[in-house]
Formats: sequence, C-alpha cells, structure tokens
Amino acid sequence: MSNAAETTVRHLPEEILLKVFSGVSDTRTRNSLSLVCRSFYCFERRTRSSLTLRGIARDLYLIPTCFAHVTHLDLSLLSPWGHALLCSSSTADPHHLAQRLRDAFPRVTSLVVYAREPTTLHLLLLSPWPELRHVRLVRWHQRPPSSPAGSDFATLFSRCRSLTSLDLSAFYHWPEDLPPVLTANPAAAASLRRLNLLKTSFTEGFKSHEIESITASCPNLEHFLVACTFDPRYIGFVGDETLSAIPSNCPKLSLLHLADTSSFSNRSDDDGNGGEDARISHETLVALFSGLPLLEELVLDVCKNVRESSFAMEVLSKKCPNLRVLRLGQFQGICLAIGSKLDGIALCQGLRSLSIHGCADLDDMGLIEIARGCSRLVQFELQGCKLVTEKGLGTMACLLRKTLVDVKVSCCVNLDTAAALRALDPIRDRIERLHVDCVWNGLKDSDDNMGGGLLNFDLNDPNGGAEIMDCFGDEECEDPSKRKRQRCEYGLEGDDSLVQSNGNGYYGKNWDRLRYLSLWIKVGDLLNLLPVAGLEDCPNLEEIRVKVEGDCRGQPKPAESEFGLSILACYPQLSKMQLDCGDTRGYVLTAPSGQMDLSLWERFFLNGISSLSLNELHYWPPQDEDVNLRSVSLPAAGLLQECYTLRKLIIHGTAHEHFMNFFLKIPNLRDVQLREDYYPAPASDMSTEIRVGSCSRFEDALNRRHICD
Repeated sequence: MSNAAETTVRHLPEEILLKVFSGVSDTRTRNSLSLVCRSFYCFERRTRSSLTLRGIARDLYLIPTCFAHVTHLDLSLLSPWGHALLCSSSTADPHHLAQRLRDAFPRVTSLVVYAREPTTLHLLLLSPWPELRHVRLVRWHQRPPSSPAGSDFATLFSRCRSLTSLDLSAFYHWPEDLPPVLTANPAAAASLRRLNLLKTSFTEGFKSHEIESITASCPNLEHFLVACTFDPRYIGFVGDETLSAIPSNCPKLSLLHLADTSSFSNRSDDDGNGGEDARISHETLVALFSGLPLLEELVLDVCKNVRESSFAMEVLSKKCPNLRVLRLGQFQGICLAIGSKLDGIALCQGLRSLSIHGCADLDDMGLIEIARGCSRLVQFELQGCKLVTEKGLGTMACLLRKTLVDVKVSCCVNLDTAAALRALDPIRDRIERLHVDCVWNGLKDSDDNMGGGLLNFDLNDPNGGAEIMDCFGDEECEDPSKRKRQRCEYGLEGDDSLVQSNGNGYYGKNWDRLRYLSLWIKVGDLLNLLPVAGLEDCPNLEEIRVKVEGDCRGQPKPAESEFGLSILACYPQLSKMQLDCGDTRGYVLTAPSGQMDLSLWERFFLNGISSLSLNELHYWPPQDEDVNLRSVSLPAAGLLQECYTLRKLIIHGTAHEHFMNFFLKIPNLRDVQLREDYYPAPASDMSTEIRVGSCSRFEDALNRRHICD
C-alpha cells in the first residue's frame, strides 16, 4: 500500500506524458502544469508549439529562452503597440534584438510580426529561420510614402524562397506593390500554396490585371483570397476575363475567395432588385467551376447582380464534388423551387456551410428546397433576403434539426428579432452559435413572446400539412395518407423531437448549448428587450458580441441612462465580450448646442458593464471621422475601471496615458493592449494617446503589480 500511495502521475512513461501535455491547449492551464514540478516544466516547454510575446522589446533579458521547441511565434503584440519592433527608439541595438529572437526560437516555421517599416523584416530576416514556411504581416499604419514600391515584400521573397503561406489580410499596403515582387522572384512565388489578400481597408482592392499577374506568378496556389471590385464603373473591375484566367493559372485551388470591397462595409440595403449587373456571364461561371475540380470552399461576394444563376449552381454541384463551404453575394435565381424536383444550389448536397447574401428572389419555397437538398448543413447565414419569412426559416430549421448548430440572420425585413428566434425554436436545444439583429418592431417589456406558435401548420394533423405540401409543389395531392408518407420522406415525421412541442409551437425551454451570441443594434435602441424577444435563458452562454452602428449626430438624447448591458447579467457563464462601437459616429468636443459628444455616448453605452463578471473584453470606441480619431474618453475609462474581474482588456483604438492608469486599479488585470486597427491609424506620435514612452510606462506599471494567480 505504501508503494501505491507514493505512485504519482510523474511516474508515467515519458511518451505518455508528452501526449498528455500535447493535448492541453489552454495557455493558463499549461502554465499551471509547468509549476507542479521540474519534470512537468520540461514536458510543458517541449510540447509548447505556439507562443505570443507581449511586453517591452527594449529589455533583451525579458526574451524567454526556454521555448526552443516553439514553431509558431507571434511578435505582432509587442509594446509599444503598433510601433516598429526593431527601431532605435525602442531598442539600443535592433540587430542584437533580432539575433536574440532567432536564437531563442530556432525552430520557428510560422511567424506573425508587426512590420510598420520595411527595415523590420530586413533586420529580422538577415539570417532567416531555415524552416520558415508561414508568414503573416500586420500593419495598421499607412504605408511609408517614401518607401520604394514593393520594398515591404522584397526582403521576404528574396530570403525566404521556401515560403508556402503569406497572409496580408491585416497589412496596410498598396495593391500595386505585390505583383512586381512576385514576378521578380519566380522561385519563391512558385512555392506559395496559400495567399491571403483579403484586406478590409482597401477602397478599390486589387485590379483585374493585378489578379491575373499574381495568379500567373503563383501557379501552385491552393488557397487564394483577394479583395477586388466587380463594379463595371471602375477601371480594373473583375469580369469574365479575370474569372477565366484564375482556373487556367491556378488549377489546384481548393479555396477561392473573391470579395468586392463594398462587402466589407457595415450593412447593405441593396436587395438585388435594382442597381447594375456584374459583367459575369453564365458561360464564365461554368468555365470557372469546371476548371477547379478540387474546390472545397468558394466565396463569390460580388455585390453586383448575377442573375439567373440556377444552371451555374447545378454545374458547380457536378464539377466540384468536394465543395463544403459556399458563400454567394447578390446571386439571383439560385434556386427556382418549381415543383418538388431539386434544382440550383439545392443540388450541392455535400455542403456543410452556406451563406446567402442579397438574393432578392429567394422565398420560403426556395429556402425549404435548399434545406431538403443540402441536408448536411452545419452553418447557415441569411442576409438581405427580403422575401423569406418566419414560416420558411422555421421549416428549414425543422428539416435541418439534426445538423444545424450555427445560424446568422441579418437584414431580413420579415425576420425581426422575435420572429427569427421563434423560427429557430426547432433547434433551440442544439444551436451553439447565433447572430440576430436587434430589431424590436414595437416589442415591449410587457409583451408575451411565447404565443402564436412556430409554424402555421400542425405536423400531426393530416389536414394541417397542406401549406407545407404546397411549398413542396404537390398542390394536387389531396390524399391524407399520401401527404403523411411525403412528410415522412421529407423528415418532418419520424423524429419525435420535431413533433413534441409544448402546445404553443415551442420545442424547448432554453438555449442549452448556445456558447456564442452576436447582436447588431442601431444607435438609439436599447438591449433591454433581448430577454423578452426570446433569449432569456442561455445557461451556457460564454461569449457575446454586440455591434452598435449608426450616426449619433442628430440623434436625440436617450431617455434611459444606460444602453442595457446590465441585462446581460442574466447569463451566468458569460465571461467574454466584444463591444464594437467602431462604426458609431459622432462629435468629439465639437457637438453643437443640444447634441451629445462622444464622451457622453460612451457613458451611455458602457453604463452597467460593471455588473457583468467578464474575464476578457474587446472594446471599439466610437469615432469622429472628421479627425480620424477613435479614442477612449474619461467616462469610458472610469466605467471600464469598475470591471473588477477582467484579466484581459483589448482597446481597438487609443487612450491618454492618465486614462490608461485607471486600469491599474483592476486587481487581476493581466493583459492590456491598445490596437490602432482602424485605417489608416494615426501616424503622429506627438499626442500622449499614442506616444511610445506613454505605452512603455503603462506596461512597466502593469508588470510591477502582484497578481495572485
């Protein structure tokens, strides 16, 4: 017995312990394991493959040297945030710092770095990591106008000839910089397998000839994501010629993402009924799909009408049998829904994820046909489809009850918040991720949202299924037994979970599995009605994102003192929040008489946040576009200071140094960052909001505090 009592987990074979530690991904858990004993410390360091550094790069002795097995290294968050990593102002010897980083992490294969100036990559790659394969560049500031064209990428491609993946989605640059560098380095370009150029800050994106040049230089691409424009009014728009060149130049593509830059804007009211058509013919779409047989993920967010696309979707289903993810923007006629025979996009039966944006002619019958054909959908997004109603979405939820766990419903005029939640009731106990718009349409605190039922037919009544049978195109069938057989065939009968309602059309009492909730709300509206609309019971909700959008200028002063964040205290497991007011515009200290400036609006938005037990908060302050400033105000800093449970605070903007000092009073705060990730970020360093010394002093004060765990 004594020997058994002395046997501990440390006595397990080394191979088993390495497997155990490799399976632990949570950073805090790994750190706790490393403190148990010396052997656990060694196992943790040997199995740590990813590391993100933060702190002050000027102190060389702070660079850890015990993570020699790390393969993914993220240097983009080193303080001072958003400034050059290797510059004389932050380090005495940038060459020495670069060498120390390479010596401390010799096995790096994936690198993320904030490269504000071309010299950063030049110094960092003087003696490149021999195994470096994946690079992600980050820059929120403007491209230095004095830099020669392509200087940001010249060093990268000349020194890293075996690079297989390059991500420029968060790198502020000019589209014309990249193609000449790829042409000048054919060996490095040919080794690329993944190229992400989906830059959301572009106004026009890559032009057609630039896309053709890039794809011609990189014939082995498997993943290609690019921001462009499909608007025929612009020079260099993407049309038939460019779409035909992509499969010819890169036939190995398994992921293709072409997005119009206007799709990055907030919300579109274009329903596809008007406006110009894209210069994309049916023949070109057929050729595109036929030339990419390995395609697994396709995004065509055109933002210009592509009409009568049903036949092209049928070709897509035949020519791309491995397709699993599909997103279409303003494609019309994707599903004709004539009779009970499947057509169009409904024939893509292998899809796991489907997003439909701005389809003006998609109605309930089309949605039901898509649900019948694409019976394996796990994720579904519906945006700007103004003919879809609660009945159609509810029937789709019934048909996809066994698979669907991730749903987004946005900009659909017939689906306000309450209607969308009622329609999703059949999967209420299964859904894990959800986005809805907060559109109340007269909903009041006293309203009872539980009445009315989900659908206007009874699945158990032989005569009550006539309406859904009409949707399936069997209007002439009047035999109740035949209708019953068809309901079994379509999956509406035989699953007890579909027919056991509580008498009012609802299939469950709470959202048991909901982990992530995303909300959009207009400036001036309140969150208080969220529980009344149907989201009152989410026992396992862990993360929420709230996006507030609109122009405060001209808005009357709110009658309530707070926006309604305190109502979120009804979710007991809520620990992470993203509060995005970045697209809320207003006045900064220039408000006319009778108008509120942004500091008062920030107080309105953040009132009540202290009642939430948050561990992590991402906050985008509202902005004044006239001065290109997104900064935390004094009331906002005071209210954020009251979030005593915070461990991580990310501000996507700027803040004065004395406002930042408020955060030092949060007892367990471990990580604070200022990210100027709005474009273009302010280039001046004269303000105390973004001065290097201010950021460094705050980081030092934060690290001097004692944190219990």
